Amino acid sequence: MTIEFIIFIASILFGILLYWRESNGNGLYRFLNKIVNSKELQMKADDKTGFIYQQKFLLRLVYVTALFLIVSIIVQFLTPFKIFSSYPGISMFASCIVGTLVGTYVANFVIKSGDVIEDKTGDLGGIVKDVVEKGKDLVDDVREKASDLVEDVKGNDDDSEDSSNETSANEASDSEADKKSARERLKDKGLL
Repeated sequence: MTIEFIIFIASILFGILLYWRESNGNGLYRFLNKIVNSKELQMKADDKTGFIYQQKFLLRLVYVTALFLIVSIIVQFLTPFKIFSSYPGISMFASCIVGTLVGTYVANFVIKSGDVIEDKTGDLGGIVKDVVEKGKDLVDDVREKASDLVEDVKGNDDDSEDSSNETSANEASDSEADKKSARERLKDKGLL
């Protein structure tokens, strides 16, 4: 189990490397395309499609399986290792294929997210400036409200005698409201 896990991780890294290599250039795929296809069916000069890069899942699976099958057959006949004669060998063969496919999709995600980040870098500066400006406006608003509150408090110190008379009147009306039952208060509000 441990060796299979190590091979799986190594094949993920191999898939990432394979995808990255093909994203930089697809010379072998282009060469085989010229050999196999007629002039009208050959790929365009600006087409970046490769064996793995910009391919659908099924074609990736076929190309990766073919690659590992060729390597396994060479190892089977040229070395004393018999890959296809035991369960662990076949299991490692399958782990390599699946790991490589996972690695190609991980690399695809990383490359595309890198492109998106590069595209959004210019926008990010503008977004940060807008956020900073809004933050400054918010701080200014808070300072103005705080100064208004300080002025109101200073002005209310003079009117404290008047406010004490108003609060005692409000307390008397609140005590009368507390004497009413909840049902009566709801009727007063028009809810019953």
